[in-house]
Amino acid sequence: MANLSRLSGRNLLVIGRAGMDLYPDPPGTRTEDAARFVSHLGGSSANIAVALAKLGCRASLVTCVSDDAIGRFCLNELDRYGVDRRHIRSVGGEARNSLAVVETRVIDHQSVIYRNGAADFAMTVADVEALDYAAYSALITTGTVLAAEPSRSAAFRAFDLARAAGLPLIFDIDYRPYTWPSATVAAEAFSRAAALCDVIVGNDLEFGFMAGDPVRGLGKARALVAGGAQIAVYKMGEQGAVTITAECEFTTGIYRNKALKPTGAGDSFLGALVAALAAGLPLRAAVLRGSAAAAMVVARVGCAPAMPTMAELDTFLADHSGPTAA
Repeated sequence: MANLSRLSGRNLLVIGRAGMDLYPDPPGTRTEDAARFVSHLGGSSANIAVALAKLGCRASLVTCVSDDAIGRFCLNELDRYGVDRRHIRSVGGEARNSLAVVETRVIDHQSVIYRNGAADFAMTVADVEALDYAAYSALITTGTVLAAEPSRSAAFRAFDLARAAGLPLIFDIDYRPYTWPSATVAAEAFSRAAALCDVIVGNDLEFGFMAGDPVRGLGKARALVAGGAQIAVYKMGEQGAVTITAECEFTTGIYRNKALKPTGAGDSFLGALVAALAAGLPLRAAVLRGSAAAAMVVARVGCAPAMPTMAELDTFLADHSGPTAA
């Protein structure tokens, strides 16, 4: 079990994809009716890295991007947000960067994601073995990185090396069925990863998937903590979240905001949660900051650009009396 106080170094290593998101413009436009689009950095791990950077942490992303204009777009955007991308390798051939067409609308929302031959799945064991884990404060990854080889083996090798260096392991389940060869493979990989991690975050459907039964998700989160995890956060959408540790369990509500879209909330939640823990805030306060950041992101266009800064998050919290009752 790693010491979570190491997070105070605020130097986070994030493994997983960066991609391009295209949004029909103006907001509210359906994709099939769009005459123009705006582009933003996307991809769950890249979004988390941006969230951390905006909240005063250092964030380094480990992944692969395609050696083409889309890959270079992602690299340029990471530079613009201040994310360290020295550990990103460009790959040629038939590999292509993740691309998503995402609507800024809540009613009948459509997200079309292109992941065939995804460049980020080309990450290898050699890529993660080249890292100096002792220089970092924690390793963060999402379930997406486990969906295909050689990325899956590389991620588990990174887990082993990070644990050997004493780093806390933070895992966002982030289950996306379309990227996996089968539900069985996904469940096995998630269970293996969660058993190694110190902090596990997911929604009720994701924990239920891991448990093999939607109604047993909360029990799965509790079992992971009983088995050695230090923190599990079981998110329930508008019903808030249940946070579980070996010492206590508490439920928190959400912050109301007028949503423009349903995407990006999970990435923002995780980034703000980790940044708050790194700043030494109590766990409940860290969870609430995550909830506030999630509420802010769904009310803005894009995912990476929608991640709040420290000042914006503090202002939002000061302007809102508190979350809804859980």
